Amino acid sequence: MGVVSALVVAGTGYYWSRLASFADNVTTVDVIADSGEEDSGPPIDGAMDILLVGMDSRTDAQGNPLSKEQLAMLNAGKSDGVLNTDTIILIHIPVEGGKATGISIPRDSYVDIPGYGQHKINSAYLRKKNDATAALREQGVTDQRELAVRSNQEGAKSLIATVQQLTGVTIDHYAEVNLLGFYDISNAIGGIDVCLNRPVKDSKSGADFPAGPQTLSGAPALAFVRQRHGLPRGDIDRVARQQVFLSGMARKAFSGNLLTPGSDTMDKLQQAVTKSVVLDQGWNIVEFATQILDFTGGNLTFQTIPVGRLNLPTPSDGKAVEVDPAAVKDFVRGVIPDDDATPESPTPGTKAPAAITVNVRYAAGAKASATGVTDNLTEQGFTIGLVDTASPRAKTVVRYATGEQASGDLVAQKLAGRAQVEEDANVLPGQVTVLLGQDYPTGDNLARAGQLDLTPAPARQPTTGATPVADGSCVN
Repeated sequence: MGVVSALVVAGTGYYWSRLASFADNVTTVDVIADSGEEDSGPPIDGAMDILLVGMDSRTDAQGNPLSKEQLAMLNAGKSDGVLNTDTIILIHIPVEGGKATGISIPRDSYVDIPGYGQHKINSAYLRKKNDATAALREQGVTDQRELAVRSNQEGAKSLIATVQQLTGVTIDHYAEVNLLGFYDISNAIGGIDVCLNRPVKDSKSGADFPAGPQTLSGAPALAFVRQRHGLPRGDIDRVARQQVFLSGMARKAFSGNLLTPGSDTMDKLQQAVTKSVVLDQGWNIVEFATQILDFTGGNLTFQTIPVGRLNLPTPSDGKAVEVDPAAVKDFVRGVIPDDDATPESPTPGTKAPAAITVNVRYAAGAKASATGVTDNLTEQGFTIGLVDTASPRAKTVVRYATGEQASGDLVAQKLAGRAQVEEDANVLPGQVTVLLGQDYPTGDNLARAGQLDLTPAPARQPTTGATPVADGSCVN
């Protein structure tokens, strides 16, 4: 949100004189190693990776508790003492320009948290924050505001370390926004266009929307990105909503038409960011904003890390989202191969998706079920070859040409669920054949690494008759 807000300001010369005060009023924290000196923008010899975090926080950026009126406005309810990171997105900006990529990490992903063991990733911040609070109190710190700010800083460091360990990417910068900030910023920019496949009503988040296209801001916008109960894939569908909403905000910011002379949008944005946005102290956000306008051209693509079961039983965390760390690292390497901070080298012989022709054979007897798989692979850049049926089989198999295991592994990584990968001398060089078995998830049970391409694209006709948005279709 802080990045988008700065982009809005940098994109219009009319408000240029106010850039300095905009940056000076943003709350900063020391959470990035060796971040004492200000950064002048994207590094010359490496890509930039930014961790964007949405906090389920009942305080503002300065540690002040939100009032009863503010909590009621946000439909946030009474605090239960738990501070979770409800939105976790890694934004990768390549040095050579082109598209920036956002990689979403579902909040319930069951991962290793350094120093705490296996838990949901959204608790990494809270666990360290609680320990830091106890330590500060032992040191004699009693001021609640100071306790909140200093313990939050330690919590952010823990989350950064967890994301780095999971993805293999070194985080360069950190941006955090709380509930109040999301509410205020969405109001300030006049709302974002979204589209729903079907109507929803959820008392827990406050979501109550009809099907079809609509413009959301304030409390409804917050409810839209927070709802997970009542959605077919729970947190995975919520991630898709967050991606759609943030992409809409970015498109609006990059359009250059958001601020007009004499409007109060700039004042509202500055107030919202001052109250609710936190950045790492080494980040010169204004300098970055001026460079990023031409650097990405407004192109932003979102993807989600590969996941397994959505209801993984855990010893103490309830149901979680299953995550394979090795698969996540492989996935991230495929999405951002130019990241020089990734500790492991890409698999030798790995081809770009476009250079791999994938043949899909639905081996469970129903050819139509292969459609979602081919759409998924097409969206991720693969070339689709033959689509046909095959004899029924129990397990899904990915077969690759002799000596081209890297291609088979890459296709398997992009598929939902798990697939056996094996060499087949009958597969032609440059091709991969997918045999879909009865174990392959379909329909609402499909938990795949989805991609939302947020650049303008030809509209597809949605089944609901609603106007397509963002990636050309509506979301749940």
